[in-house]
Amino acid sequence: MTNRLQNYIDGAFVDSASTDSLDIVNPADESVVAVSPVSTADEVAAAVAAAQRAQVSWGRTTPGQRQKALLALADAIEERADEIVAAQVRNTGQIAHLVKSEEVLVSADQVRFFAGAARLLEGRAGGEYMEGFTSYVRREPIGLVGQVTPWNYPFMMAIWKIAPALAAGNSIVLKPSDTTPESTLVLADLTKGILPDGVFNVVLGNGGTGATLVGNPAFGLVSITGSVRAGIAVAQAAAKDVRRAHLELGGKAPAVVFADVDIAKTAEGIAQAAFFNAGQDCTAATRAIVHESIHDEFVAALVEQAGKLRPGAPDDEDAFYGSMNNINHFNAVLGKLDALPAHAKVETGGKRLGDSGFYVEPTIISGVAQDDPIVQEETFAPILTVQRFSTEDEAVELANGVDYALAGSVWTTDNGTALRMTARMDSGCVWVNCHIPLVAEMPHGGFKFSGYGKDLSIYGLEDYTRIKHVMSAH
Repeated sequence: MTNRLQNYIDGAFVDSASTDSLDIVNPADESVVAVSPVSTADEVAAAVAAAQRAQVSWGRTTPGQRQKALLALADAIEERADEIVAAQVRNTGQIAHLVKSEEVLVSADQVRFFAGAARLLEGRAGGEYMEGFTSYVRREPIGLVGQVTPWNYPFMMAIWKIAPALAAGNSIVLKPSDTTPESTLVLADLTKGILPDGVFNVVLGNGGTGATLVGNPAFGLVSITGSVRAGIAVAQAAAKDVRRAHLELGGKAPAVVFADVDIAKTAEGIAQAAFFNAGQDCTAATRAIVHESIHDEFVAALVEQAGKLRPGAPDDEDAFYGSMNNINHFNAVLGKLDALPAHAKVETGGKRLGDSGFYVEPTIISGVAQDDPIVQEETFAPILTVQRFSTEDEAVELANGVDYALAGSVWTTDNGTALRMTARMDSGCVWVNCHIPLVAEMPHGGFKFSGYGKDLSIYGLEDYTRIKHVMSAH
């Protein structure tokens, strides 16, 4: 019998009264693994009401109390890691051992970071800035936070959302992606006995459910990781009530390669950054911008690396990545490949792999122009384009010449080149001679159409606080 999923509201799993539902499909084999409700407006309101009740006491907890809860949650994540992995790969088709090592266990570490950061909230030093008055700054929780998470890393993205919000003392209503809800429901179960009832709530549904959620004026902040279209809708909904928004909306990351690199080693690093998680990563290397003197040799090296990084089923430990997440995205990716201009050359890949599951071959495309859709638009797929440049100024122009500005990398052995490029590249994160590593202590977030606000780091925690100046007369 197909598993029927439930909302998590006020510390309990509850059936939805909705007559609308969604099939949850395993993209690795296209089987239906669960049925999710499309939650009603009343159910969203019930979750908000539960968070409001919980906030009365949760917002007054001490940093030490919140730290204790988050440390317990991190331990629970590690203890039930295999359960989380199994739930997630049913919905994503990802490689199971990579989900465990690169997402679930990393998430436990990120929770521990925010557990410590909860006790390090900063403000200006208290003192007499005007004669006869003492001033100080309070950092307070925003209160209620509405959050929407994506399907590419469903568990870890939920952690990126809830960990700083909880550390700052906020209560949460979260809607996971309609295609990948199950690992988030395991997370909800983990919070039982750790978080007070109502502090963390999960409502399931589609885009309409998400719109109902973020449109609720009770939220002081609404946060989404998703598409530009969805992010704009969230920002517009928040603006109606002058509420804050936190947007992480994707990327089109360049990898700029200078002539002095070790070609084989650099091609290996960029190919892995392009194809990890089937390229379904907003920081994935999607555009290799290569000095003209090594262009042809570098393309050949990328093709060689692509041949080593094949997709496979979740239990295939030799595979590098899994399937596309869902049929709509899969068809969109194939459509973009079919629509390539005549001047673009598919060096390798470019097609569906197999006849079951949503698999796309690792793909290298050369000969593209800067204004081609495959260069300008986020593909979120195992697709890497290659362009050539002759001067550093041209490299900067190509790297920055898209609407996104989340991440990028520069590859060179010259320190001066690296310093100039990291300053000139319009990206929220710039890697040097690497691409894609992230750590909890450093911020993640971009500029332009990549959104605003930071995940991870103390900056991420501060985004979930409000600042109050208190001035007292002597």
